[in-house]
Amino acid sequence: MSDIDFTTASADELAAVEPGDFIRIVKQMSDKDVKQVMESANRQPIIEAIFSRMPELFRADRAGTTTATTHWSVTGRPDGGADEWTVRFADGSCTTLPGHDGDATLSLAMSPVDFTKVITKSGNPVMMFMTGKIKAKGDLGLAANIANFFDIPKA
Repeated sequence: MSDIDFTTASADELAAVEPGDFIRIVKQMSDKDVKQVMESANRQPIIEAIFSRMPELFRADRAGTTTATTHWSVTGRPDGGADEWTVRFADGSCTTLPGHDGDATLSLAMSPVDFTKVITKSGNPVMMFMTGKIKAKGDLGLAANIANFFDIPKA
């Protein structure tokens, strides 16, 4: 796939970007470029595409018997709010839904730039937590291992 301009692409075009292509494109972007995209009208469809792909990238063999509800907050929305999602692990599967649903085993909050670093594995989540870039409450052991539950394509 050729590179796509995340700022001007349609929601359908964004949804069609394969995870490996998404990661490759994002890793080529500067933090300033990522911030600009995440302040554009395409922020919502990009975040929705990321969370909706999580179940297909989930590796039950790596999660083992983990049962957990995680609440994600991607801060820095243009209106001052955050995009909130729930990601659940249970019975060898992963499900996602918009909003915070149920009691969280782990709550994570981060800026859009840090969120893209976490989901593309281009940042160290433990170091990001230690330096205050990621706010985590609850099961910190889960926070340290959650990225391993997903088969993140190499860029």
